Amino acid sequence: MRIRRFKRRANKDAELSITAFMNLMVILVPFLLITAVFSKISILELDLPSRSEVVKQNKKALQLEVVVRESSLRVQDRNRGVLKTIRNIESGYDVVSLNDYLQALKTKYQDINTATILLEPDITYDVLVQVMDSVRLAEVNRDGEIVRAELFPDISVGDAPVYTAGR
Repeated sequence: MRIRRFKRRANKDAELSITAFMNLMVILVPFLLITAVFSKISILELDLPSRSEVVKQNKKALQLEVVVRESSLRVQDRNRGVLKTIRNIESGYDVVSLNDYLQALKTKYQDINTATILLEPDITYDVLVQVMDSVRLAEVNRDGEIVRAELFPDISVGDAPVYTAGR
């Protein structure tokens, strides 16, 4: 009977071939860069008024507030009260009527640039952006060309006062 003895082969250091991985990266990286979605982010700067600024403001000047309620938009002067209430339409808030009214208001108070937007707690962010755009800018037709004009660019945001019956 023969006994076979196996010689153990000497273990050689294994080489790791990264050629296939490098080929994959050369193709994958440009593909991901080309298909990436590049989004434009715009930042709107908001200034919250301090208590001392509110006290210093002239009581006779317009202190414009736009109160966004669930059922309507209310344009008001902090000193004199409600100027106009704009009811919602079937598609939602009537920001076009708001913008038209604010354009008429801007012709009376050309030196006023500040406005405060007050929101009820359940108002969506989308509605806030639409109202802010209506308060800040107006698209005006001048000599057949549509031009963006500033209405009240300095906007503050806050919570709407609690609604009570009769107000």
